[in-house]
Formats: sequence, structure tokens, C-alpha cells
Amino acid sequence: MRPPISEEIIDLRSDTVTKPTAAMRAAIASAEVGDDMSGEDPTVNRLERMVADLLDKEAAVYNCSGTQSNQMAIRAHCQQGDEILIDETGHIVNYEAGGPAALSGVSARCLRGRGGLLDVEDLEGKVRPDNQHCCITRLVCIENTTNLGGGRVWPLDQVVRVGEWARSHGLKVHLDGARLFNAAIAAGYSVKDFTSHVDSVSICFSKGLGCPMGSILVGDNATIQRARRARKLFGGALRQAGMMAAAAIYALENHVNRLSEDHDNARVFAESIARIDGVRLNVADVESNLVFFEIHPEFGTAAQLSATLLQRGVKINPTGPQRLRACTHLDVNQSQVIRAAEVIRASLSEGIQKSKSDVRGAYAAR
Repeated sequence: MRPPISEEIIDLRSDTVTKPTAAMRAAIASAEVGDDMSGEDPTVNRLERMVADLLDKEAAVYNCSGTQSNQMAIRAHCQQGDEILIDETGHIVNYEAGGPAALSGVSARCLRGRGGLLDVEDLEGKVRPDNQHCCITRLVCIENTTNLGGGRVWPLDQVVRVGEWARSHGLKVHLDGARLFNAAIAAGYSVKDFTSHVDSVSICFSKGLGCPMGSILVGDNATIQRARRARKLFGGALRQAGMMAAAAIYALENHVNRLSEDHDNARVFAESIARIDGVRLNVADVESNLVFFEIHPEFGTAAQLSATLLQRGVKINPTGPQRLRACTHLDVNQSQVIRAAEVIRASLSEGIQKSKSDVRGAYAAR
């Protein structure tokens, strides 16, 4: 059993803050290990085969992080001077330190979809002509669930359209599936149903699945062979990685179905703060475990509210001048998200009262 969750701090910054359960720690401690770079770690080998089969792909390679996994995919699919097509909110172009350009000499053409989701109408006309003056458009990168796009879930028919469009133009499709299992649980499709329409997939174990670290990249044999070389080139050689692979296996066997609890808690939180004056949020947009909301400028900035909440035991990060993101996960429960909403309500109420008081004071001093 998991120990009671502390009431001192409610951490809604990200599902990356999760800590391994006692059972996961036991799996880590008992893992059989070997030298992964020699292909001799039996637990890593089991995990790679397990995920490849789960997604109906030929091969997989375990690695350190979602960023590393995405960048390995770009390196495997593209050559220097190539271009990827991606929504402007994509993690690959916002939170991976310029990796496509820095690591692979690949440029990104950012497109504006809806909620981080691209469709054929967004992609049409964006493939560069076969002309020596132009880079070569090589890869479409999508994200499910979206992150900055608002935690939105890809409809299955939409990825079918995008996959067919890409193939008709000779392009590959890479899926940043850091929270793919969240998407599958929310939408009611299997991960295999979704990934059959893309060429490579990155899955993160250290978010909703609750592992200390690790991601995995899956695809066909040739792509994964190139990705393994990229992993080495990027400094990601692994040795006795079976301990972390054991955590991932445990998570896949025990933590997938429970993701619906995080989604339920996100909806409860969203419904609670949507009723607060000065908060702008469409509850219908909350489809997974991410809740994005904006505060009116008269209440201050998102950074100011985040700092106030931190002093009151609630951790939520700003993602823009007035925008904040809350993320539910296995280390917060429903009573905690309700309490976090109450702290937000009190903080905003006191903030506007203080603002009005400051204004009255300024006029009185004239």
C-alpha cells in the first residue's frame, strides 16, 4: 500500500514529480541486470520487446528521457538540412533546447493547428518544392496528448488523415507520445490503434506512469538501428539499466488503467477553479490530466499568483504572462485538488482586495 499523501505541499507542477511506489521500488531492487550496450541486460531487452509488441512495431530502444527519445527519432528519420513540420506548441520546438538544429542540423517549420493538433488543412502546401534553394521536408511531428496545446487528445480519425497525407507526400510521421497512455485512456482507443498510423513513437515512463526516469522509442528495425547510434552519439549509452527498465515494466503492468483517476481529478479541479471570479477556463477543454487556465490582469500576473500559491503550499507553474498549468498525477488525490482550488480562490480574492486598496492609497496620497 502507498503511504498517506502529505497535506503539507500539493504539487501540481507536473506528473514528472511523482515518486516510485513501494512496489515499484521492490521491482527496481530485484531487477536482473547486465550490460545494455552489449545487448545483455535481460530486463531492458524484455521492456523493449514488450513495448514493441504493445505498439505493434518491429523494435524499440530504451533511453534516458523524452527529449532524448524525440531527438533520436529526428536524427534517425532526417539528414542535415532537412525540415520537420510541427505545431507551434510542440514540445520538440519549445522545450528541447533547440535540439533539432543543434544535434541534427534540422530546421522546424512551425504551423498553427488547434489545441496543438494538426490536420490536413494545416499541412497542405507546406511541403517544400524539389528545388536546390529549399530544404527537404522530411518528417511530420505530432504530440498526443498535447502539452502547451492544452492537454488535448487526438481523435483517431484525425491521425488517420494526417498519416495518409504524410505517406502520399513521401513523409514519415513521428509521435511524441510522452502521455500516449493518457490519451488512449481518455479517448477509449488502444495505443496500437493510434500508433499504426505513425512511423515512430516516443513514450515517457517518468510522467503519469510514475517511474523515476526513462523513455522508449519504437519503430521499424532500420529506424531503431539508426536511433541506437544516435543514442550513443548523444551520450546516452546505458549499462546496467535494468533497474529503471524494471520500474517501467511495473508501471505498464500496474499504472496504466489508474490514469483515469488523474483525469477525473483534473476535471474536478477545473470545475472548481472555473467558478472563481477572474479565472478563464473552458472545462470542456480538459481532456486528460492537464489543466490550463488564465487569470485576469487585474489580479496580477501568472508568475505572481504562482509565487503566492507556493507560499501557501500549492505548486503550480506559470506558462505565460496570465496562463498557468496544473497537472494531476498519482501523488495527489481528489481532496487535495479541491483544497488547491480553494487556495487559488482565496489568493485571488485577497489579491484583488489588496490591489484596490493600493489604488485607493495612491489616490489618497495625491
